[in-house]
Amino acid sequence: MAVTGNEAGTAGTASGTAAARGPLAGVRVVELAGIGPGPFAAMLLADLGADVVRVDRPGGGGLAVNPAYDVTNRNKRSVLVDLKSADGPARVLDLVERADVLIEGFRPGVAERLGVGPADCHARNPKLVYGRMTGWGQEGPLAHTAGHDIAYIAVTGALGMIGNPDEPPAVPANLVGDYAGGSLYLVIGVLAALQHARTPGGAGQVVDAAIVDGTAHLTAMIHGMMAAGGWQDRRGANLLDGGCPFYGNYETSDGQYMAVGALEQQFYDTFVELLGIKDQAPARKDLARWGELREAVAARFRTRTRAEWTAVFEGTDACVAPVLSLREAPEHPHLAARGTFTDFGGIVQPAPAPRFSATPAAVTAGPAQPGAHTESVAADWGVPALLKDAPANPANDASANPANDAPAKPEKDA
Repeated sequence: MAVTGNEAGTAGTASGTAAARGPLAGVRVVELAGIGPGPFAAMLLADLGADVVRVDRPGGGGLAVNPAYDVTNRNKRSVLVDLKSADGPARVLDLVERADVLIEGFRPGVAERLGVGPADCHARNPKLVYGRMTGWGQEGPLAHTAGHDIAYIAVTGALGMIGNPDEPPAVPANLVGDYAGGSLYLVIGVLAALQHARTPGGAGQVVDAAIVDGTAHLTAMIHGMMAAGGWQDRRGANLLDGGCPFYGNYETSDGQYMAVGALEQQFYDTFVELLGIKDQAPARKDLARWGELREAVAARFRTRTRAEWTAVFEGTDACVAPVLSLREAPEHPHLAARGTFTDFGGIVQPAPAPRFSATPAAVTAGPAQPGAHTESVAADWGVPALLKDAPANPANDASANPANDAPAKPEKDA
């Protein structure tokens, strides 16, 4: 079972209060509300203890999901500010003056037009780390063009590597571009810039995190292998892309799958022995017979169910694992023992990662409801102007009620 967290759910203690914990406790972050990689990056900072204040726009916007279930807004606090109002930018700049980091995901030039661009912010706070999250980056021919994860990873070559050679490239959800090439690189950049800003003589700066840059960076090893002649520039023909018969997925008798990654000789030996094909398997290094080897492996896996094969390989060095669904994953014995997933406020979700021995992180609050923390942020950050025209109790409106499942309508860039 997943580890159970504070059942207070969205009423739990948000980051930035006396209960804040994690290695980034004491770091203040302003997040200008957006969708995708920006909120995920801010969530990661919040998970690690930063006091993240999300500046939401009145009327909502974002993903078509009830905000009560948007886990990427956990451990944050939210205030409502209309950046297009006369005094909206000033309220954000009051927060910026007291912050260490700002994260925004507008198209290039939008933040500047709204009055909260890097020059505006650094005029108030020269030490501020200004994190910019986009798909194409702040400059280049496509910088002002709309796009989504699939387009960004397509032009970097990453998408073209994934899938079977006789089929269209497989879409890896939005994990490779938005989150791996985007969010994680933004967080790395923000933390590196924050370290610089805090050194003697250091100053704030702009971090231009583009999904195309980060995704391309992820392919560094592949480019090295290709230059050395060890990787073919096509799908399903290489060691790590499904071309290798002992590195791939195989269907079981019940229509499920097992994942095989027996690359090294000693692991391969264990694999073929436990699979029961040790005597008939062709030599693993004979590439001309890889097709024959694949057929032998596939035929053998089809003789038993996923559960039966899991029992065969569990705890061995064969490097074989069952392919689980998202709902099954939290129940896997190893993940359950480590508490890799947690149940907070009735939502099963991944626990904060990575782990720290001296400053452990935790989920302390559920998804921040738009504007629900205006009073506490105004007091903690010393920005009373936030209370002007603030809703009396935004947490009680329809958008904060989990029972209201009407999807929000996504809005275009400002």
